[in-house]
Amino acid sequence: MTGLVPHLGRRHFLASAALGTIAAFLPMNGAQAAIAPPGPEAETLSPAPNSTTTTTSTAIGGAAATAASATAETAGDTSIRPFHYHPTDEELADLKRRVAATRWPEHETVNDNTQGVQLATMQKLADYWVNHHDWRRAEAQLFSFPNFITNIDGLDIHFIHVKSKHPNALPVIITHGWPGSIIEQLKIIGPLTDPTAHGGTAADAFDVVIPSLPGYGFSGKTTAPGWVVPRIAKAWDVLMKRLGYTRYVAQGGDWGNAISEVMALQQPPGLLAIHTNMSATLPEAIRKALPAGPPPPNLSQDEQHAWNQLTDFYVHGLGYAIEMNQRPQTLYGIADSPIGLAAWMLDHDIQSYNLIARVFDGAQEGLTRDDILDNVTLYWLTNTAVSSARLYWEMRNIKAGFFDPRGVALPTGVSAFRYEIYQAPEAWARTAYPHLVFYKAHDVGSHFAAWEQPKLLAEDMRETFRGVRTA
Repeated sequence: MTGLVPHLGRRHFLASAALGTIAAFLPMNGAQAAIAPPGPEAETLSPAPNSTTTTTSTAIGGAAATAASATAETAGDTSIRPFHYHPTDEELADLKRRVAATRWPEHETVNDNTQGVQLATMQKLADYWVNHHDWRRAEAQLFSFPNFITNIDGLDIHFIHVKSKHPNALPVIITHGWPGSIIEQLKIIGPLTDPTAHGGTAADAFDVVIPSLPGYGFSGKTTAPGWVVPRIAKAWDVLMKRLGYTRYVAQGGDWGNAISEVMALQQPPGLLAIHTNMSATLPEAIRKALPAGPPPPNLSQDEQHAWNQLTDFYVHGLGYAIEMNQRPQTLYGIADSPIGLAAWMLDHDIQSYNLIARVFDGAQEGLTRDDILDNVTLYWLTNTAVSSARLYWEMRNIKAGFFDPRGVALPTGVSAFRYEIYQAPEAWARTAYPHLVFYKAHDVGSHFAAWEQPKLLAEDMRETFRGVRTA
């Protein structure tokens, strides 16, 4: 490659290549979504009755996961089975042994993070992982909520389902992204399902459904290509109808935003509105000027802030996405090394990385060291480092950009957190979403809003969806 790219132009060449890579992720409109491989037909199904059940053990990362399931386990099985996962003590001890036995590279040759995740940060993380982190605590928290498995379109989909004690609760399906998981969403379950205990009223109550994406966490791993965003979006509607919900809303960030927006484009009966904490709003002039500028003239202060974030991300922050978009199977190292996996996941975007580095330096932030390691440990125990990366590869041929507006017509709410990959200005959001019903810019918060700022996100979701509760 170096022989083909002049030295002085190499950095711009790589930035342009990265822009092309990120532009391959997502569909921009309903017509493009329709040409993706077909997903399941819509179902309106209730949970399977409590007929004769058996206990089925499934290997997840070597551990035993148990689900009470219908006797006939066929591709057409629409039963909903309670799920629990309990890794062995030996698996947990093996993880700590591997972390302790890490072969460390030399220190970076600079005094900043321009060469990647810094050695000091990773060694502090490793020390905490070996000597202080307790997966059993995380496991108890995770399974304090009802967990289930159901088969949709031939793939087992894991999800958490928590019903509110309040009547007329609004069902919401909340989708994580990468490098997140269901663990990222646990902190908002209480504020949404039990609002009277968290500063809200009974009228603000939600029934909460949090699925694991295909290839993530406890969901099944895909065995053939085709699980693209539009197919997942259709599967989520099947899930909500299978749970008996005929009216519901959707929320997400990262891939969760993409899936929620594509659901809105598909317009399944009963989907009332969506909310996003990582919106797709880039005006055409901004898209044309990326990745490295110069920026369009006369940007407002908030637009300049967003521009600075975007150019840094597109020029410096896309290494992980390029590899997963093009060659996810090559990532054997992060499937074999827990420290390699943790470093790969930390290096998602510079603003969330800076926050995590501060946490391991001892700072009090919205995330804790346990939060971060609970999530990484889930990826490790389920051996989903590579299977989760395949979603990027699945979307490699879609030409619209991740942040391109898609023309979502449903009522939409936008939460813009200060240290997201970019904080969407209100003017961009109002242009991108024709039916914008809520917008709020926050002075705090990074890429993992539900995880880091659950109170603010829950309040924004309540406000966004109030107008559709009685529609």
